[in-house]
Amino acid sequence: MEAIIVYTTFPNWESAREVTQKLLEKKLIVCANLREHEAMYWWQGEIKVDNEVGAIYKTEVSKWKELRETLKELHPYEIPMIARIDMDKLNREYSEWMARVLFG
Repeated sequence: MEAIIVYTTFPNWESAREVTQKLLEKKLIVCANLREHEAMYWWQGEIKVDNEVGAIYKTEVSKWKELRETLKELHPYEIPMIARIDMDKLNREYSEWMARVLFG
């Protein structure tokens, strides 16, 4: 199993939970970690400061393209950041659990 983490952010808890629930139902991810944080960024020529909910999704590399496309479709942001982070090492037990959830 080649595990990856996918990171994105949402404008609020409602959208983060709604999208995450759909990804879990489609078995595109095995779990998610959601955390609120302050975000500072450029938007339309101005520096903005907002609260966002960051989502860390754990999945397998073969799910990447479908997960990315599904996130693009469901995401409330006009230009969402969807980043894939390849995991170099992962404990065997967790990797086996991921395989059972995603492919079992």
